[in-house]
Amino acid sequence: MPKKNWVDTSKIPDMEPLQADSRSLSEGFHRYLRNHLGHFLSCVPFYIYEAMALTIRDRIMARWSNTWQRHKQPKTRKAYYMSLEFLIGRALGNHLLNLDIEKETREALCKFSVELEDLMEEEPDAGLGNGGLGRLAACFMDSCATLELPVIGYGIRYEYGMFRQEINEGYQVEEPDHWLRDGNPWEVSRPEYEQTIHFGGRTEHYKNKDGIHRVRWIETNDVIAIPYDMPISGYCNETINTLRLWKATATKAFNLDEFNAGSYSEAVEAKNDAEHISMVLYPNDASESGKELRLRQQYFLASASIKDVIRLWEETDGTDYSNFAEFNVFQMNDTHPTIAVAELMRILLDEKQLEWGPAWEITTKTMAYTNHTLLPEALERWPVSLMESLLPRLMEIIYQINKLFLLEVALKWPGDTDRQARMSIIEESEQKQVRMAYLAIVGSFSVNGVARLHSELLCNGLFKDFYEFWPHKFNNKTNGVTPRRWIARANPKMTQLITEQIGYEWVADLSHIHYLKESANPENQEFHQKWFDIKQANKQRLADLVLESSGVEFNPEAMFDVQVKRIHEYKRQLLNVLHVIHLYIRIKNGDTSNWTARNVLIGGKAAPGYHMAKLLIKLVNNVADIINSDPDVNSKLKLAFLPNFNVSAMEVIAPGTDLSEQISTAGKEASGTGNMKFMMNGALTIGTFDGANIEILEHVGDDNFFLFGLKEDEVAEMQQHYDPQSFIDNDPDLQAVMNLLESGHFNLFEPEIFHDLIASIRSPHDHWLTLADFRSYVDAQENAAACYRDREGWIHKSILNTASSGYFSTDRTMQEYNKEIWKL
Repeated sequence: MPKKNWVDTSKIPDMEPLQADSRSLSEGFHRYLRNHLGHFLSCVPFYIYEAMALTIRDRIMARWSNTWQRHKQPKTRKAYYMSLEFLIGRALGNHLLNLDIEKETREALCKFSVELEDLMEEEPDAGLGNGGLGRLAACFMDSCATLELPVIGYGIRYEYGMFRQEINEGYQVEEPDHWLRDGNPWEVSRPEYEQTIHFGGRTEHYKNKDGIHRVRWIETNDVIAIPYDMPISGYCNETINTLRLWKATATKAFNLDEFNAGSYSEAVEAKNDAEHISMVLYPNDASESGKELRLRQQYFLASASIKDVIRLWEETDGTDYSNFAEFNVFQMNDTHPTIAVAELMRILLDEKQLEWGPAWEITTKTMAYTNHTLLPEALERWPVSLMESLLPRLMEIIYQINKLFLLEVALKWPGDTDRQARMSIIEESEQKQVRMAYLAIVGSFSVNGVARLHSELLCNGLFKDFYEFWPHKFNNKTNGVTPRRWIARANPKMTQLITEQIGYEWVADLSHIHYLKESANPENQEFHQKWFDIKQANKQRLADLVLESSGVEFNPEAMFDVQVKRIHEYKRQLLNVLHVIHLYIRIKNGDTSNWTARNVLIGGKAAPGYHMAKLLIKLVNNVADIINSDPDVNSKLKLAFLPNFNVSAMEVIAPGTDLSEQISTAGKEASGTGNMKFMMNGALTIGTFDGANIEILEHVGDDNFFLFGLKEDEVAEMQQHYDPQSFIDNDPDLQAVMNLLESGHFNLFEPEIFHDLIASIRSPHDHWLTLADFRSYVDAQENAAACYRDREGWIHKSILNTASSGYFSTDRTMQEYNKEIWKL
C-alpha cells in the first residue's frame, strides 16, 4: 500500500507557463536585478547574467513541474542515469534555443543596452567532468528530454570542477575551478529529499522474530546527501527533465561539546571531512587518501541515488517490491557507479527485509552497465582491505555475489579453475582487489560498448569469458552528440543556412540532414560560396580565441588542423607533434613547392599525476615557441596549445576546424565524440580505423575521410615484435625528425627534459606504436593538404561530412537505449 501521505498526482492540474514575450522578459529581468538581487545596470556583470538566468528559469518552472508530475504517476517506467561526470557547460544559451525564445530575450536586453553574447560570457562552465564521458552524459540528458523519455540523471554537485589549466613556461599548472563561487541560478535545492549515507562501522548478524538470518550495519560514520536539481530542457517541447546532483554535508554542523571546551578545529573536523566528498571532481588517486576519497564519492553517488529512487517508488507505488524491476532501470555510466549493484542488494536485504533470491532477481533485472574503455588498467579495482574498512556490509554482499556466481561458472565449465580465477569478482593477487567491472557485468541484465568495434573487442577480448557465459547480455550502442548544442547552438550561421536549404526539422531529428547532400553538388555555386563564407567567419572567431588564449596569431586562410581532447598517450598527440616537426624540417630545407599553409591547434588537460601527458604538453609548447618565432616558417606553419580546453571553447573550435585529428592507436579508443562534433560542423577527419571513426568513415565515404595506420588486428600482431628502430632506419623523414628532437633543438636551455618522451618513442614496449604509423600518417596529411588546395573540392567534402552526420545524433543513441535496454 502507498504511504499515508501519498498524493494522487493525476488530480493535480498542469501549471501554466509564464509569458515569454520581450516585454515580460524585460520586466522579469528588471525585477530580479533590482528587487531580488539588489543591483542596478551599473553593477558587476555577473549579476546581470544572474538576473536574466532567473528570469528564464521562471519560464522553465511550470514545464518542469508538469513533466515531474507526469513522470511521477504510478506504474510509470523510468530510467535513472548514474554518472560521476556531467560536463554540461553553460546553460543559458541552451535553454534559449530549446525554449525558442532567443529572439525575445535579445529584444528584452536591448531595452537595457545589454548584448546577449556579453551576458552569456559571464556564465561559468559547469565543469563537472573530465572529458568525453561527462560530455556524453550531458548530451544523453539533452536527447532524453527532447525525446520526452522519463529519465532522471544522478551525479555529484562538485564545488570545484575539473581544474583550470594554465601554462607556465610551457608546463601545465593546475588551478582550482571554483565554478560555484557566485552560486548557480539554475539549481533548486531539495533538502526535504536528503539521504543519509553510511561509511565505516561494523556489521551485526542476528535472527529476526521469525528466526531468519539478518544483518545490521551499525556504528557508522554518516554523511548527509542533499539534492540540487538542474532543469534539462527538451527542444521545442514541453518537457523539462531533471539532473539531480548530490552535495555532501555533515550530520551535525560541529561538535558542540568540543567547541565549548575550546577545541575549535576539532569541532568542525567532521563537517569538513563530510564536505570533502563533493568538494572536488575526481581527486588525484595516486595516494591512499586519494583512493579512499574517490571510493567515498562513488558510494556516495550510488547510495544517495538508489535511496532516492526507493523513496520515489514508495511514494507512488507503495512498499510492494514484487514489480519494482518492471518500472525501474538504472544505467551505470562506466565503472564508477557500479558499487550500486551491491548497494541495491543491501537496501533490499537489510532495510526492506527481502530474501536473497528475490533481491538478486530485482537487482539483475534493473541494473544496466555501459563500458567506456578497452584499457584494462582503466577498469577500476578497489583493495579488499579498503572496502572492508569503508564499506564492510557492501564487502560481505560482494563476497556472497561472487560465491554464487563462481558456483554457476563451475557448473558450466567443471574443473576449469583458470577460468574461475579469471572471472572472479575478487582478484586473488598479493593485495586482494574487487574488480568493479566484473561486479557490474554479473549484476546487470545489459552490458554495452559505445562503438561497434569497441563492443566487438569487449566480447572477443576484455570480457570474453563473460560473453561466452552470457552472450545475450552484450550489445552495442554507438555514441552520439546532441545537434542542438553542437550545431544549432555552436554554429548559428551554418544552422540558418542549412535550415534555409532543407527546412528546420533536422534540429529535432538529425536524420533529415541527409537532404543536404543534394546541395553538395559543385554546380550549386551560390550555396558553396555561402558555406565557405560561414566557415571563414568561424575560423576568424577561432583565430581570435587562439590569439586571446595563447598569444599565437592564426591566418584564417590557412588550413585549421585541430586536435583537442584529454591528453593521453593512446590518443597520440605525440604523433601529431612529430608530424609538425616534419613540416618544420621541410620548410627549413626549402621543400615548400605546392605548400598548404597550416595552423595546428592542440588542446586538452593532463591528469595531475600523469607525468608523460604533462611532459607532452611541455613539448607542444616548446615546439610552438621555436616554430612561431622563426620568420622562415611562421607564414607557412603555426602551432598553438590552447590552455584550459572546455565545453565553451569547443563550441568555438568545432565550427572553425577544417581537419579533425582522431589518431588514437587502433583498438584503444572506445568511441570518441569529438570526432562527431567536428564532422557535424563540416570538418574532415584524419584518423585511424578505431572507435567511431570506423562508422564515420562508412557514412561519409572513403573519398571524404583521410584514413591511415594499422588496424586493430595488425596492432596486436605488431606488438609481438615491435622494433621502432627499424622504422627510423627505413624512413629518412622520420630519421630527420628524431635527430632534431634528440639534438635538443626544442629544449636548448633545458637539457634532457624530454628524455622520457624520447625513450617511450624508441621503446619496443611502446603500446601505442607511435613510429609504426608515422609514414602512413605523413602520407595521409599530404593527401589532406593537396585536397585543401582544391577549394571547391574541399567545400564539397565539407558539406558531405555535415550531410552524413545524421547517425551520430544522441537522439538515435537514446532511441536505441530505450528500444533495446530501457523499454520506457
